[in-house]
Amino acid sequence: MKILITGTAGFIGSHLAEKLVARGDEVIGLDNINDYYDQNVKYGRLQRGGIIENIENGESIPYGELLTSSKNSNYKFIKLNLEDKEAMLKLFKEEKFDAVCNLAAQAGVRYSLTNPDAYMSSNIVGFMNILECCRHNNVKNLSYASSSSVYGSNKKLPFSTSDNVDHPISLYAASKKSNELMAHTYSHLFDISTTGLRFFTVYGPWGRPDMALFLFTKAALEGKPIDVFNNGDMLRDFTYIDDIVEGVIRVIDNPQNRLNPETPPYKVYNIGNNNPVKLMDFIEAIENRLGKKIEKNFLPLQAGDVPATYADVTDLVEDLGYKPETPVQEGVDKFIDWYLNFFKVSVE
Repeated sequence: MKILITGTAGFIGSHLAEKLVARGDEVIGLDNINDYYDQNVKYGRLQRGGIIENIENGESIPYGELLTSSKNSNYKFIKLNLEDKEAMLKLFKEEKFDAVCNLAAQAGVRYSLTNPDAYMSSNIVGFMNILECCRHNNVKNLSYASSSSVYGSNKKLPFSTSDNVDHPISLYAASKKSNELMAHTYSHLFDISTTGLRFFTVYGPWGRPDMALFLFTKAALEGKPIDVFNNGDMLRDFTYIDDIVEGVIRVIDNPQNRLNPETPPYKVYNIGNNNPVKLMDFIEAIENRLGKKIEKNFLPLQAGDVPATYADVTDLVEDLGYKPETPVQEGVDKFIDWYLNFFKVSVE
C-alpha cells in the first residue's frame, strides 16, 4: 500500500512512518517543520528515519522536493505546507496514494489562546486541502487526527464518541471538531472513507517538548520546580506511543464501509488507555525513574484545560480488536531513557 502520512517530523507521525515502512508499505512523509517547538527534536526524528544524515542538515531541507531515506527506499519525505494547495494537488496527482493519514496540525490547547490564526490556517484550510486532494485523486481511505479536547467541559466519564461535543472550550478543540464535521461531509458527498482518531494524551520517546512529561523531566534534571495546574487535581488518560501507532495502523488497514445508502463511510474512535492516571501519580513515576523528588509549584486550572480525560474505547475494541495497555511506569521509563540519551544528560 502507498500511504501519505502528514506530520512525519512530528511525534506520532515519525513513529507511524517507521512501523509502516518496516512492514513493507511505501510511505511518503510530509511536514512543514515549523518552529512551534524545538526543531532539533523534529530534525532528530527525520535523522532517525534516514531522511537527513544529522540534525545540522535539517535547516537545509529543500521545500517541495522529495527526499529518499538512506535507510529504506520505501520511505520518502517532502517539506510542504498543507495550506499550499497547488503543491498538494501536484503531489497527489503524481504519487497516486492508496491511503492518507493526516497527522499534521497546529497542536496545543494553551498555544491556541494566543496564536489563533495558526489553527485556522493549518487545521482548517490545511485539512480542507487534504479532503479536496483525496476527492480529486480518487483516494478513498483517509484517517486523521482529532483530539480528546473536543469533549470540552463534559462532566460524564468516561468520554464516549456518542457524547455531545458541541461545546469546545479552546480554539484547538473547535478546529478538531470542525475536522470531524468536514470529514463527514466528504464521506457523504464523495464516498470517501474517513476515520477520525480522538487521541488522549500521547507520550513516549521522541515526544513533544510542549507536553507535560517532557517539561517535567527537563525541569527535574535542571533542578527547577514544575508548574502543576489545578493544584494537582487532574486525571489524564496517558497513552503510550506504541499503543497509539498500533491503533492507527489498524484504522488504516480497515477503512469504513458504506453500510447503506443513508450511512456515509465515516467513523470516529477514541484512542486512549481507558485507564486514567492521577497527575500526581504520573509525576511520581518520573520521580521513581530519576530517583529524585521534584519541586512543585501548584497553580489553578488554566483557561482551555479540563480537569479530567478518560476514554471509552469500546468501539475500538469491538471493531478492531484492540485496546492500549502499556503501564504508565513502563512508558515513562522508556521516555526518560530516550531523553537522557538524546540530550546527553546524566542523572546525578
